[in-house]
Amino acid sequence: MTTMISGRTKELTRYIVPTVLSNCAFFLFTVVDGIFVGRGVGTDALGAVNLALPFVMIANALFMLATIGGVTVAAIRLGRGDKDGASQAFAHALIGVLLISTLLSGAGVFGTNTLAGLLGANDTFHALVVDYLFWYAIFLIPMGLTLALQGFCRNDGSPVLVSASVIISTILNIFGDWLLIFPLGMGVRGAAIATGVSQSLGLAVVALHFLQRRGSLRLGGFRFQAPLFLKIVGRGLPEMIGQFAMPVTTVCMNYALISRLGDVAVNAYSITSYVASFSVAIFVGSSEGLQPLFGQSYGRRDGKSLSFYFRAGAWINLTGSVAVFGLIFLLGGPICALFNAAPAVYAVTLEALPRYAWSFIPIALNTHISAYLYSTKRTKESILLNTCRSLIFNSSIIFALPAIFGDGLLWFTAGIAETLAMLLAFILLVRSERNGVVFQ
Repeated sequence: MTTMISGRTKELTRYIVPTVLSNCAFFLFTVVDGIFVGRGVGTDALGAVNLALPFVMIANALFMLATIGGVTVAAIRLGRGDKDGASQAFAHALIGVLLISTLLSGAGVFGTNTLAGLLGANDTFHALVVDYLFWYAIFLIPMGLTLALQGFCRNDGSPVLVSASVIISTILNIFGDWLLIFPLGMGVRGAAIATGVSQSLGLAVVALHFLQRRGSLRLGGFRFQAPLFLKIVGRGLPEMIGQFAMPVTTVCMNYALISRLGDVAVNAYSITSYVASFSVAIFVGSSEGLQPLFGQSYGRRDGKSLSFYFRAGAWINLTGSVAVFGLIFLLGGPICALFNAAPAVYAVTLEALPRYAWSFIPIALNTHISAYLYSTKRTKESILLNTCRSLIFNSSIIFALPAIFGDGLLWFTAGIAETLAMLLAFILLVRSERNGVVFQ
């Protein structure tokens, strides 16, 4: 028994640690962009990048539709020893990502003015948002493929290579931000180009796993199967919907802040969003690291391992989120100073950060439970949870509660919405396991 638990702990560490590190590095792209833009271009440019962020997040959510759907199917098939079936899921998911990224790139390049308006950009921010979106969209195809290959590389037994890919990309992004924003003076366009180029170069690193045929997944012998493609979409739908939580919250908050509190509050929220995206990366990384372990244990019908990984992940996310909130509460001033915020923006951000950051605790648990549900074929429960969390609770609460109780409640609304979603998550989890895990 002790040997078995030790083996599970080793696997847990092998997958979670590099995935959390790589996710933090990935979201560091956004934070570094914000720091360089705030210091090298100005506070309004910082607000403009924040207004553009929902497009970036929506693109990632759509990539997750094919990527998470594919890796979920592949993980279960690998757990059953079906390597050919897992490879077919891999190939179908890559085709899906390629189609999605091509459509998004076209929309971003040719429809930037329309997108900027939809994202809530007023006269202060419109031109800056258009500049950022256009150059970011040019790189969406390689960026989408990078994200997909990282997911499959992790599931195929090489989480450390994924971490190497993301860390190398992050270092290149930091250098690119400095070069393009300061010496070359390219403004928000430079930030977008630096992100696109660095993530595209990360594609070359993670592709080594498949070019050198290190794992079980292969691209040869592809046979298009419509039922498999639909299965991938079905398995990926819960995570895609879940990924919409941040962009929907960001868009709703931006609209509410512009109409109720003005441009200064939008700029303050931009800093809050950067902190949130980096913090949430820890919990998303934990859940992504557990996904292969959930899927493979489910494929082997190993209920004891499933239970162990679920409990361990819940404790990791809970303690991590409480620690992050504590650090933000204590270090709000130095965090704000990193972005070189104007005095008025600094004061609003310092007040808003702790009011917003407590939402990280329910976010951490919601992310974990959702990953557990969709990885164990409880698609309906996961879709219900993520639909309520990403599309209903956040939007209705952000607009309704301040209208009823006053603008002072606006910064607390994200946490209130996530807490409601957490209660629903526990109800769905308990009901779906009242007789234990059902293996299909």
